[in-house]
Amino acid sequence: MTTTILSSATREVKIGFDEPFVVIGERINPTGRKILAEEMKSGDYSRVESDAIAQVSAGAQMLDVNAGIPLADEPKILGEAIKLVQAITDVPISIDSSIIEALEVGLSVYQGKALVNSVTGEDEVLERVLPLVKKYGAAVVAISNDETGISEDPNERFAVAKKIVERAADYGIHYSDVVVDPPRNAHRCYKYCWSTGDACGSTFAGRIKSEYNLRCIKCKFWVTKSQWYQ
Repeated sequence: MTTTILSSATREVKIGFDEPFVVIGERINPTGRKILAEEMKSGDYSRVESDAIAQVSAGAQMLDVNAGIPLADEPKILGEAIKLVQAITDVPISIDSSIIEALEVGLSVYQGKALVNSVTGEDEVLERVLPLVKKYGAAVVAISNDETGISEDPNERFAVAKKIVERAADYGIHYSDVVVDPPRNAHRCYKYCWSTGDACGSTFAGRIKSEYNLRCIKCKFWVTKSQWYQ
């Protein structure tokens, strides 16, 4: 078992089996948010600022920053957004981009140890992302899928994760700086609202109480494995 240490200029966050659950706010993402996308594209970061402050106030210990906007200057926008978020909050940042030029700009302006979101098991992706992770002393999220997609076989997902960790080591990245995210179906809260008769339906915050007890992020209801639904 390992512990991954991430940091802003003034604050550390630890991710590990023996550490408290870490909440990463992901509102700063223009995907599916037309107004935010248009604002960021035009250089208006007021919504980025308010979303950053609101998420930290709500308990987020890290923030994910994404600037994936079609036909926009993503490297410039991502760099500006990261500098703004770091100026108004003290939490570490997860830098989220599939564009290698944007990822490098984001890492170059970041103050602290960032989390790169993310790298998959495709050889081409590994060769593009891992050198930047090493160059800027970051950590990286490893997604357990490769050229064949996401396997339903957990042994195959483990093999992909192992490949990413080993390839990272080839670049001099310690295994503690690789946070493995094995894709799986999102489990949802089954608790019914007495007023509407509808199930809550929110995804669970994670495995944070025991092996099978999960807590709904919306209604705070604890459930066991036998009680959730997919």
